[in-house]
Amino acid sequence: MTALGFLYPGHSAEDDYPRIEQLLSSDIRLDLVHTDIGEDAHRVDALRAMGSPERLAAGLEQLRLSGAEAVVWACTSGSFVHGWEGAHEQVRGLARAAGMPASSTSFGFVHALREIEVRRVAVGATYPDDVAELFAGFLRAGGAEVTGVRGAGIVTAAEVGAWGEREVFALARSADTPDAEALLLPGTALHTVAHIPALEKELGKPVLTANQVTAWEALRLTDRRVNASRLGALFTREPVVQV
Repeated sequence: MTALGFLYPGHSAEDDYPRIEQLLSSDIRLDLVHTDIGEDAHRVDALRAMGSPERLAAGLEQLRLSGAEAVVWACTSGSFVHGWEGAHEQVRGLARAAGMPASSTSFGFVHALREIEVRRVAVGATYPDDVAELFAGFLRAGGAEVTGVRGAGIVTAAEVGAWGEREVFALARSADTPDAEALLLPGTALHTVAHIPALEKELGKPVLTANQVTAWEALRLTDRRVNASRLGALFTREPVVQV
C-alpha cells in the first residue's frame, strides 16, 4: 500500500480525490487534510498568506499519523504566487517540516508537461486576470511556452467549487488555442476529474487539471506509475486523437 498525503485548502472540490483513488484501482491511498485558508480570495496577498509555513505545518501531524510517504500542497495559486524561487522555498520548507518528500500543484503542472513531452500550452483559469498571468509566468519559468491565457475573473474558491460540467467545458473551449499542444486548467477548487476524458476527446489534446496533476505529482514523489485511462493522457502517455 502506498499512502499519499495532501494538504488541501478549505472545502471546494476535495471530492475529486476519492474519485481519483477509485480510478487508480491500485494499492494506493489518498489521504487529505484540510488547511485553514484564512480569507477566501484570489488576491495575491490572501493567496500568499494561505500558503504560509504555519498554515501548512498545522496539518502535517495528521498526515504523518496516516502513514503518508509524500505530501503535496494541493493548491496552485497558493504556490505560484510566491514566484519560481519562492515556490521552491515553500516546498523545501514543507519537506523539512514533514520529514518526507514534498511538492505542490504548481510544480505538478511543470513536471507533468515534461512527462508528456509538451511545451506549448494554453491556460484556462478561473482566477482574475492578474493571478492567471502569474501562473503563466510560473509556467514560462519552468520552460513552457504559453500560447494563451483566459481568466474567468472568479474571486473565491467557494464560487469555483460550485461550477459544473457546463462551466468547465465553456472555460476550456474559450481558453484553447490551435497552436497549443495541451490545455491547462489550474485551480484545485474546480471539479474536473470526471470530465478529463471528454475534454481531451473534444479538444484533441491532453488536458491537465489541478487535482489530476496533484495526485500524479504525489505518485511521482513515491516513484509510482499507474496506468489509468479515465484520468487522461497524463496517466497513459498515449496520444490523444480528436474524433
